[in-house]
Amino acid sequence: MTFRPEELLADQIARLIGGVRHVAVGNASPIPAAAALLARERGKGRPYVSLLGSPKNTFWTDGARELFDCAGQGRIDVFFLSGGQIDGHGNVNLVEIGDHDHPKLRFPGSFGSAYLYYVVPKVILFRTEHSRRTLVPQVDYISAPGASAPNVFRPGGPVALITNRCLFSFADGRFTLRSVHPGHTIDEVMEHTGFDFDKPAHVPETPAPSAETLTLLRQTVAPQLAELYPQFAKQVFGIELKAAQ
Repeated sequence: MTFRPEELLADQIARLIGGVRHVAVGNASPIPAAAALLARERGKGRPYVSLLGSPKNTFWTDGARELFDCAGQGRIDVFFLSGGQIDGHGNVNLVEIGDHDHPKLRFPGSFGSAYLYYVVPKVILFRTEHSRRTLVPQVDYISAPGASAPNVFRPGGPVALITNRCLFSFADGRFTLRSVHPGHTIDEVMEHTGFDFDKPAHVPETPAPSAETLTLLRQTVAPQLAELYPQFAKQVFGIELKAAQ
């Protein structure tokens, strides 16, 4: 059964989420949102899923401020972060590239990324462009640090990075290559990654989503996504918003 790259990523992220209580997804994150809803379908209602901006999939009435309160109280188990740059130490740059006074490029801004990086136990990094300009040796600006000093209390942090080419795990301040997606190679991953990473002797191919998973994504998850991400749902799944209502 053929699948789209977005379906492979959603399947793998859903596996990373695991059997937690509560997963939250910020704005502009349709693939993590699909993964969270898929995890909920597989778990028959668990985990609870909060999609920022979705009246149907959150109990919040105060937007991001309530998200931060919930995370600070230890009531969010999984969150997702991306960035204009991500380096080999798990640092994320959502601010700028170049000199601070005269940057070459500005990104949308940190928002609550640094705070959530510290307090959410499992933060899954994702980047759909796997290149040396996005996965760099050292970010130009650390808007969310991947690690902290030993004397800093930090219950949260990165556990994985998934891209359009592969999946990395993260531990002890370094990434390890865990699998390479179908159609890609280890040499290709090394060529397009700007930071050093660990690589076991055998790196498997990322498993394709099962027929059951694709059915769940296309028939159950996609109509739910159309409420918050109508363009994504139409482009990837061919689902129109009116069909989801």
